[in-house]
Amino acid sequence: MSGAYEGKQIVGMDLHRRRSVLVRMTESGEHLETVRISNDPEYLRAVMARAGEAPDVVLEAAYGWYWAADTLAELGAHVHLAHPLGVKMFSYRRVKNDQRDAADLADLLRMGRLPEAWIAPPACRELRGWVRHRAKLVGLRSSLKCQVHAVLAGAGVPVLMSDLFSPGGQDLLAHVALTAESRARVDSALRLIAGLDFEIELFGKLLANRLRTDRGYLAIQAIPGVGPVLAAVFVAEIGDIARFTRPAQLASWAGLTPKHHDESPWVRWRLLALETRMEPCRRSSRRAGRPRAGTPSRRRPRRCGWSGRCGPSWAPSTARSSGWPSSSATGSSRCGCGSGRPTSTTVTNPG
Repeated sequence: MSGAYEGKQIVGMDLHRRRSVLVRMTESGEHLETVRISNDPEYLRAVMARAGEAPDVVLEAAYGWYWAADTLAELGAHVHLAHPLGVKMFSYRRVKNDQRDAADLADLLRMGRLPEAWIAPPACRELRGWVRHRAKLVGLRSSLKCQVHAVLAGAGVPVLMSDLFSPGGQDLLAHVALTAESRARVDSALRLIAGLDFEIELFGKLLANRLRTDRGYLAIQAIPGVGPVLAAVFVAEIGDIARFTRPAQLASWAGLTPKHHDESPWVRWRLLALETRMEPCRRSSRRAGRPRAGTPSRRRPRRCGWSGRCGPSWAPSTARSSGWPSSSATGSSRCGCGSGRPTSTTVTNPG
């Protein structure tokens, strides 16, 4: 079909580090165009000029999606962000390429099956950047402190204080006798820790100044154990609290609710019936495989079990969701190993 389609268009975008693939299609799923572009706002504008007025565009929340979402929003497109965990099934396909990924994203959006993620506004993304950068700095500082502890442990130096980097610990580090190699490592780690202390304090002040008038930032600190740093993390990561209509949704988004994976009762019943019916055959096979006293050990062929002559009728064809098979519902015959096996394929729920 020509690229001059006048109706509503759906655009799927498979975003990568340097290049991306865009697939345009109609609301009925008819393919219009597939194009590969370099990751540049000007190239993206040129392609979206052929997508009509206010198209629906979907892209995955992959590495570096900010610029694409902002450019598409400036062009008047309705941007949808696909959650990476929701489209993880793409990786299990036998045929996986950029064109298929972009087309599948567009199809999911077109059919209303897209697992969407919230697109945070630029101001919220800036705040998240500061909070996450400070958290990374704290992680680097903790790693350096662990290295200092490891050097002292390797040298057999006991650390009696709870905080090695308190004034008392600093005095211990300055006067402890270490080898030249260990002393160089400790001094290097201490210099890096001092630099990280400055950066961590700086970003803490930036966050406090940015949020000093935020109502949520002030209110959440009333909770015992929540200080300025943790309050900034909550405000930045949650974003607009109004997008959650009830507390249960917020708890689920934060991963605080238990997971629930329920199997079909029929599946559980089939497995239970299989175990119950095959156990006599397995016991008989084990007895038949034991060598007699005074005879050399030899391997005997397996005559029944999970496969073989006992296996054709392995599970009932109809059953209820619970209960045990009644004796009147199953017949029995003799298999090669001498154990009885049921021959009926109908199981009923007693009572």
